[in-house]
Amino acid sequence: MISPTLPLFVRARGPDEFWRKRKIFKLAAHFRGRRRNVYSITIRNVHRALAYATKGRKLKKLDMKALWDTRVQAGCEQYGLSLETFKEALARSNISLNRKVLSDLAIWEPRSFEALVKLSRERAAIDCMPDLKERSVMNQVYGLTNWNKK
Repeated sequence: MISPTLPLFVRARGPDEFWRKRKIFKLAAHFRGRRRNVYSITIRNVHRALAYATKGRKLKKLDMKALWDTRVQAGCEQYGLSLETFKEALARSNISLNRKVLSDLAIWEPRSFEALVKLSRERAAIDCMPDLKERSVMNQVYGLTNWNKK
């Protein structure tokens, strides 16, 4: 009887190669033409697609961060307050809300957001923080007319 040697095991891949290739072909199932059927082409395109997917997830997070900041900034500008002052005053008041929650409050619960703006405006006035803008018509409509700028 001849015992199989290591080079013979390396050459005869058998079912392992089938399943390894099958994983790659499954990831390429939505591709067209040779990109889907030829392994050497498929593996390159699948790796590139996975790299783009990774970048896309990071870019999505950055886009959402920018969107939330824009929404909160628009809500703050209605009441004559800058975004930086608003966040700093909330932090000094020990109110820790993230961008997403502040954005949702600004859009879906304007009265709750107005209460946060009032709190932060008062804190900013007490601490003499910059960027407190003049009272606008919106401030008068929402009851911030009694605020005295120092």
